[in-house]
Amino acid sequence: MSQFTWINPPAVWRETQQQLSVVTDQGTDFWRETWYGFTRFSGHFYGCEAEGDFTFQARIRADFHTLYDQAGIMLLADEQQWLKAGIEYNDGQPAIGSVLTQGGSDWATGPFNGDARDFWMRLTRRGDALRLQYSADGKTWPLLRLCRFAGPPRCRVGVMCCTPERAGLAVTFSEMQLTPPNGKALHDLS
Repeated sequence: MSQFTWINPPAVWRETQQQLSVVTDQGTDFWRETWYGFTRFSGHFYGCEAEGDFTFQARIRADFHTLYDQAGIMLLADEQQWLKAGIEYNDGQPAIGSVLTQGGSDWATGPFNGDARDFWMRLTRRGDALRLQYSADGKTWPLLRLCRFAGPPRCRVGVMCCTPERAGLAVTFSEMQLTPPNGKALHDLS
């Protein structure tokens, strides 16, 4: 993971060959304008450059319990074009969701069927399309989102975590892999 670098590094983090451990800082988030009227680009993002088509996946472990606690993966072109996805705590429970930002942010969320303290995320970019998947067991990968992403061919991809309402979410990222696009059919859940 030596080619990975931080945007907004947390005060507390540690990297070994197999994993990245992070404790979030106070009031961190990624969001642009929609509904709330504010823009925030203070979340923790640890990523590397990716050009053209690829698949990125990671395993994420955290104990989400405060409104908007979140951790997952992120694709970043710049402060106005990005996608973040993973578990976010809202409405009294952890939910699986994604935020696509192309000028302004959108937010799509739903119930997570599994143990939200230990899950996987996978993102495949093919041309201007993004295929976002999640897994509760690392074996079965339902589709979370299919969308267009008009960002440039060269972006950064990696893991992110934020706590807009507090500090202190401990997150462990492992099994991070950046590979050529997996080429699986859209409804192939493997």
